[in-house]
Amino acid sequence: MTDSVVLDPVDLDILRLLQNDARTTYRDLAAQVGVAPSTCLDRVSRLRRCGVILGHALRVDPAKLGRGLQALLSVQVRPHRRELVGPFVERIRALPEARTVFHLTGPDDYLVHVAVHDMADLQRLVLDAFTSRREVARVETRLIFQQWECGPLLPPGGTPPAHPGDAGP
Repeated sequence: MTDSVVLDPVDLDILRLLQNDARTTYRDLAAQVGVAPSTCLDRVSRLRRCGVILGHALRVDPAKLGRGLQALLSVQVRPHRRELVGPFVERIRALPEARTVFHLTGPDDYLVHVAVHDMADLQRLVLDAFTSRREVARVETRLIFQQWECGPLLPPGGTPPAHPGDAGP
């Protein structure tokens, strides 16, 4: 498990602002948190070096790319041994349909979020990329009707964001 990083209120403000708009300039970010731009740059660099900031991601709508059907695949692998985990995960990550893969505890070993063109494409994926594998004992498919992104992840001890409709003081 990774060690926590000590973050002061300025670091928390920087993270909050960048999580809401990762394209904010250092000058604007510095002005919003009340530090010099060079100090802001140093702090963001430190947050990257410490592994708090992992990168910036571009979000793409799968439906706009012709992959309007999304599903969660619960996968059971047998035998569930260390030497199978790495290669199995890398095969899944290489699939263009795969969006996210989780290694789990419990009856299922993996949960794979996929985006495909249609039901026939989903069936092809399950049969060709999963159940055809000798180590895959079971795949259970759940269609995703709708999904919502959640708010930014604030470090423990940070002030929770205000939600519309919450009673004020």
